[in-house]
Amino acid sequence: MERVVITGIGAVTPVGIGADNTYDALMAGRSGAGPITLFETDERFPTRIAAEVKGFNAADWMEKKHLKECSRFIPFALASTKMALTQANLGLTDEEREGVGVFIGVGMGGLESLQECSLTLDHKGPKKISPYLIPSLIANMAAGQVSIAHGFGGPSFAHTSACSSSAHAIGEAFRWIQYGRSDVIVAGGAEATIAGIGIAGFSAMFALSRRNNEPERASRPWDVDRDGFLCGEGSGTLILESLTRAQRRGATILAELKGYSATSDGYHITKPAPSGRGAVRAMGLALKDAQLAPTDIDYLNAHGTSTPAGDLAEAQAIMSVFGSHATDRKLWISSTKSMTGHLLGAAGAVETAVCVQALRRGAVPPTINLDNQDPNCPLDFVPHVGRERRLRHVMSNSFGFGGTNATLILSQFEP
Repeated sequence: MERVVITGIGAVTPVGIGADNTYDALMAGRSGAGPITLFETDERFPTRIAAEVKGFNAADWMEKKHLKECSRFIPFALASTKMALTQANLGLTDEEREGVGVFIGVGMGGLESLQECSLTLDHKGPKKISPYLIPSLIANMAAGQVSIAHGFGGPSFAHTSACSSSAHAIGEAFRWIQYGRSDVIVAGGAEATIAGIGIAGFSAMFALSRRNNEPERASRPWDVDRDGFLCGEGSGTLILESLTRAQRRGATILAELKGYSATSDGYHITKPAPSGRGAVRAMGLALKDAQLAPTDIDYLNAHGTSTPAGDLAEAQAIMSVFGSHATDRKLWISSTKSMTGHLLGAAGAVETAVCVQALRRGAVPPTINLDNQDPNCPLDFVPHVGRERRLRHVMSNSFGFGGTNATLILSQFEP
């Protein structure tokens, strides 16, 4: 099978535009949380805070005439993809361009467009609905618009599996290249659900933090006072390339994608399985796929959303898989969601890009707001301050509603 390498990364996140800006902010422990500004909130909303992308102008990344075709998640995807492609500098021939695939995971698509057009339908009738409504909100149009913008003729998919969406997209792209189906795939995720309907829906499930007076302290994975996650938004894109092609063109290789697995809890629509058994299988199978032992993993970018049940289940799963390597604190673990909030379908892609940066720079971002660690989660979550360490192999977890799990393993590239 082909080895698969990463030659470009891009990110749009609540803490920065660009993969470098995002990573630097995370290492500084900077939160992207604040009061919601994308729509007007009032006391009827139990949660009035989120982690919004700031300073983003869609017209900087796409033609203005096409803005009417897009919900907010699509320009995010176009932006992070353009950054990643610029870094990768693929030098595609026309024939190669016909084979480039685009796999972009999206959890929910254009919620704000759906909400706005629902109001238009109620108040003004069906004749006032925009002909761009459906193309603007359906999940596959992040991949579709990227393919159109760059003239890519390979497979174009939207992997939709809740908060595992973009991790699955990257993992499945990995398989396509491994099996020789493509030499280059643009893989990642995009999400923008900070709309009234999205915040109200998650609030109705009691999934969101209600720490409205302290937004920067609201996302607090593994802290005893955690009370739910914080909605984030943004996108992440990675350029995956066969090692054969990357070496042939003399590419700068950022990291190697070594392992991937996908499992299901088969248990509940929102609750994790007891003791994180689905996560245990996901991590174990990814290690087997990468042909690595648990002791080979130096850093784990955890799912770590700041929910009471989810954080505990993931900690139990990590202890089950890694044993003393984790409990003796040789494995460093952190949740960058403590700063970015939960980017839902885009989380896995952004966090994989963070793992690439950690491998290259030799430093692990912290988990902020971990003031009083849950004694049932006795692991090293790198509280408050990032740390330097030579990293060889890193893991990234993504788990979603419906019991869907994905784990990715990245490594320093060795010829």
